[in-house]
Amino acid sequence: MPRIKVSVIVPVYNTGKYVDECAPSLLGQSLSADEYEVIYVDDGSTDDTPARLEKIATAHPNVQLHTRPNSGWPGAPRNHGMRHAKGEYIQFVDHDDTLGPEALERLYEHAKRNDADVVIGKMSSTMVRPRRLFRHTVDACTIENDELMQSMSPHKMFRRGFVEEHGLQFPEGPWILEDLLFVSAAYLKAERISILADYPCYYWMKRDDGGNNTQHRFNPRHGFWANARTIVRQIKDGTTPSDDIDALQNRLLHRLYHVEVLSRTREPEILREDPAEQRQRFEAARELAVEEFPAAVRDGLPAVSRLRAEFLERGDFDGAFALAERVRAVKARSQVGGARWEDGSLVADVTLDLLRGDGEPLVVVERDGKWWLDPELLDGVPGTEDGWEVTDPFRMAYGELVVKDRDREDWWYPEGDLQVRLKSLGEGRSQVVASGQLRLDPERLAGGRPLERGVHDVWAYVQLLGVERMLRVSGDGEPGAPAAGPALSGGRLALPYWTVKGQLALDMGERQRRLGPDTDVLVAANPERARRSLGLPYLAATDGPPFPVEVTVATAKVEAKLLPGPDGTARLRLPASLRKLPDGRHPVTLPKAENPVAYAVVRDGALLRLEGPAYEAGAGRRFLDVVGDNRQVRRARGRMGK
Repeated sequence: MPRIKVSVIVPVYNTGKYVDECAPSLLGQSLSADEYEVIYVDDGSTDDTPARLEKIATAHPNVQLHTRPNSGWPGAPRNHGMRHAKGEYIQFVDHDDTLGPEALERLYEHAKRNDADVVIGKMSSTMVRPRRLFRHTVDACTIENDELMQSMSPHKMFRRGFVEEHGLQFPEGPWILEDLLFVSAAYLKAERISILADYPCYYWMKRDDGGNNTQHRFNPRHGFWANARTIVRQIKDGTTPSDDIDALQNRLLHRLYHVEVLSRTREPEILREDPAEQRQRFEAARELAVEEFPAAVRDGLPAVSRLRAEFLERGDFDGAFALAERVRAVKARSQVGGARWEDGSLVADVTLDLLRGDGEPLVVVERDGKWWLDPELLDGVPGTEDGWEVTDPFRMAYGELVVKDRDREDWWYPEGDLQVRLKSLGEGRSQVVASGQLRLDPERLAGGRPLERGVHDVWAYVQLLGVERMLRVSGDGEPGAPAAGPALSGGRLALPYWTVKGQLALDMGERQRRLGPDTDVLVAANPERARRSLGLPYLAATDGPPFPVEVTVATAKVEAKLLPGPDGTARLRLPASLRKLPDGRHPVTLPKAENPVAYAVVRDGALLRLEGPAYEAGAGRRFLDVVGDNRQVRRARGRMGK
């Protein structure tokens, strides 16, 4: 009997219809059903959830259903599931989330290959912004990689022997931050942690009823502040104290300080909540900050965050409130130029910066050999009359570009990094900017695979001087117009364009955009790839008159043109109207030639596109694409026993 590779543990409570939405992704995994088990633990549901689960368990032998009295939190049911798990690895899934179809197989193989104690799979989410932790797949690291602290949810794969050896358990009952306690303990104990970033493993999506938002976060019954203190002490107990702002302990504590403590002092929370309630939170956060966090954590913050920490720790709520009002008005701006196709990639020059609420650049000012935070930003903020020194303009500063699959909520990172630099504006004023190149390769961006058919939006994340912003990358192009010429990439049309709001997007496979009838230049996204796959490569025409030629499309004779390419090759141009031909895909042959040089795709009497001869007529996909389909290859290997 095959051993159980993975136990999937799913705590449930009054989940209702979301059980049925989650279940198919758990039951349709590429792992064989006898290689993994799904353990549902019902925490005393009072709706029809138990009946829905019973139906699933009855129909699937690899599904277990356990029931227990209500505990009010997912910790107890997760522990219950771990006690009954037989898998070599444990994967936690929440009842309203889903897995990618190959998630368990890929995570397990990555874990075994690297002998990992913990494997963090790429998450796609509408709940949080994309994390740079998932920029690259990592075979093995330890807690020294402090970027691990960007991912503190329990939705990971843990080696069961490792969990049992160290007695890792979730706190039970209403215990907010229970995931941070468990995951930070695992990170501190793990000898090898792996990251799988080239496949979307876990989909953490906001429910339409808001049911998976953390509610009553500061309910005293849930002990938020006491629990945060417990987690801080756990990290301090597992690391060595140091006055160095870049020491491991201080880097790990930064996440807790920034997210759980300092957020009480910044927008939108301090401006949104009832002032009386927010003052109570502010005071509780101040107490925790002063008593538990080393000074080096605060000293290592970038300028604006360090000023917030100063207001917090001296108990100046009014100063923090005024600063939050000013920072709330700060906007991020992107500047895009020279969008073009280059070596298979959509390339553009991108610069990101920050603007104050009045539309002027957010600057640092040089005075007496030191840098000072923009005095216009601080105008009217009590306690900053003498200015605020920027000890390091580049502290924790970075900018990055990300591409979002609009249909699937997947985020991908294009090649290259943006560089942070100071841009002089004269008179001792400089702006911190992030600049570089967008290089978007449609054939490799999705974890080394081609992008799916659909619209892919270009976003940016920037953190400068302690101000964080997520923004769509926009340019000066005419809204709705092409951003660069159309290209053939992997046998599909790639159409870069500006949205109606002037934002950069790429349509793969004519999901929303269409190649216009007046478009007669198709650029090969990568000429070398085109030459290998097409008998007649698609290239932009160089100077020179077109050469008229009669071709046969299906059985119809058509007047076409050959245009010279830059290296002695040629490009075929067909007329936009092919009214004599029915809808479909028709071979195109040159005079006295037997084999097609291309295939014409026709709809409603109009030429939609030309496809190269690597396609088989009517097949719909290239042979190489089929070979490259990882899931099909895996199934074939499994049938052959290889």
